[in-house]
Amino acid sequence: MVQQSKERTGSQVLMEVFQNEGVEIVFGYPGGAVLPLYHELAKTDIKHVLVRHEQSAVHAASGYARISGKTGVCFATSGPGATNLVTGIATAYMDSVPVVIFTGQVPTFMVGSDAFQETDITGITIPITKHNYLVNNVEELPRIAKEAFYIAKTGRPGPVLVDIPKDVALAPCKAPIPEKIELRGYKPTYKGHPGQVRALAKLIKEAERPLLFVGGGVVASGAEDLVFELAEKIQVPVATSLTGLGAFPENHPLSVGMVGLHGKPCANHAFTECDLLIGLGVRFDDRVTGAIEKFAPQAKIAHLDIDPAEIGKNLRVDLPLVGDISSVLKELLPLVETSRHDAWLKRIKELRNKYPLTYGPGGEVRPQWVIERLGEMTRGQAIITTDVGQHQMWAALFYGYTKSRTYISSCGLGTMGYGLPAAIGAGLASKDMQVWLITGDGSFQMNMPELATAMEQGLPLKILLFNNQSLAMVRQLQHFYYEKQYTAIEFTGNPDFVRLAECYGAEGLRITKKEDVLPVLSQAMKNNRLTLIECLISEEEMVYPMVPPGAGLNEMIMPD
Repeated sequence: MVQQSKERTGSQVLMEVFQNEGVEIVFGYPGGAVLPLYHELAKTDIKHVLVRHEQSAVHAASGYARISGKTGVCFATSGPGATNLVTGIATAYMDSVPVVIFTGQVPTFMVGSDAFQETDITGITIPITKHNYLVNNVEELPRIAKEAFYIAKTGRPGPVLVDIPKDVALAPCKAPIPEKIELRGYKPTYKGHPGQVRALAKLIKEAERPLLFVGGGVVASGAEDLVFELAEKIQVPVATSLTGLGAFPENHPLSVGMVGLHGKPCANHAFTECDLLIGLGVRFDDRVTGAIEKFAPQAKIAHLDIDPAEIGKNLRVDLPLVGDISSVLKELLPLVETSRHDAWLKRIKELRNKYPLTYGPGGEVRPQWVIERLGEMTRGQAIITTDVGQHQMWAALFYGYTKSRTYISSCGLGTMGYGLPAAIGAGLASKDMQVWLITGDGSFQMNMPELATAMEQGLPLKILLFNNQSLAMVRQLQHFYYEKQYTAIEFTGNPDFVRLAECYGAEGLRITKKEDVLPVLSQAMKNNRLTLIECLISEEEMVYPMVPPGAGLNEMIMPD
């Protein structure tokens, strides 16, 4: 990298950093305090995507990052522009997505004066960023901007916010852009401890019923092929978390699918019966474990993660191993012997046959069946984004993911409205795969103005909207735990979603009966337009299985 020593403004420095970091797209929404950055951005060849709400800028940057494997970037102005980012930042933080957020701020001499559109965004976002900065001196901006990208993408990825006062953005700067970043106190561990790696190999050799549990850390590390090699070498079943969907192909005989609160029955029973559980890049959060005291009761637990804070945070761990998943697996594979666990795999087959994934009662158009057909028609090769609710779980359970980075959802925070802007970011990151948003009428209405953004960008997104005129996941909770008292969950003022899509210039289609499903999905797949499919379903549809509070994973509520 060429050192810069000539005098230029802070905004120009930032554009130089963008060029050095290979930034291709910035998602954002302008305002007075951030206009110096926009003025210089317009002079570059970096694409800007104008969203309709600042929250969508972070979600779109997140979708872009999760598909491309690069760092997402977004802009917003001070005050309400910055605070509108908060939910998006928290969403990226919970799912460990590398995003760098640049906000404008009032001039330094006005900070703390309650000036127009002033908000302490660095103070607000301390708990939901990997790190953040308020730049008070323009000479520090080259270093800070470079550090922001470094921190966001190294170790456990996450969002970093840089707040730039307007006068700093306009001030002359002579400081060079550092060629290399070294941060005292921030030294992510990539290589696993040799003794712990050997100990894990020994546990694997001794285990009769080992189980691999694959999470989002495998995707972030790019370790999918190594996981596949390990699973095949020792012939063990593989389960995934929600963020790990696609990291191991679900059509493989060793796959047992997603585990957890709404996990596949075979996977949940496998966790209860295994004698060695190897967690790879997972958090063991409450949606996975159920009641901690009933979780994997027969198993020794090995936990591999690049973030030492996650190991032992939520449950006991017999063998902790800190490091990058790819690096650790490369060290582990030569140490494990080729083996088979035929009795265990026979038991897995019995569990799969005894506890099939079923729908339960419902209406004429079954959303689970629709998603299964979509999976067959796309051969599992489309990118699926979702919002949050019943449709999110149906998409996770019934689509059939065979490729990494093809399922994008707000998994940790559970943010309604995430799906459409994330689909926009995904569509801009991948030109060779079709992008489908699976959503519900509740979630979709939180960010549906982003239809305009998708149209402006010429993205032929496909939107499968399940309309039951209710917040049906909330309804399901009220059904089981609140005496079937359905409160504040009915949407009586929904728009005509087909006509809404047409108002934006998109194609609108509707499914009202089972016979509509295949021809409508086929029509959407073949056109090259932004297309919304409204699929009318019963509000009584449920997500099964479901692990109730206080229960173990094997104590699922199943349909009659």
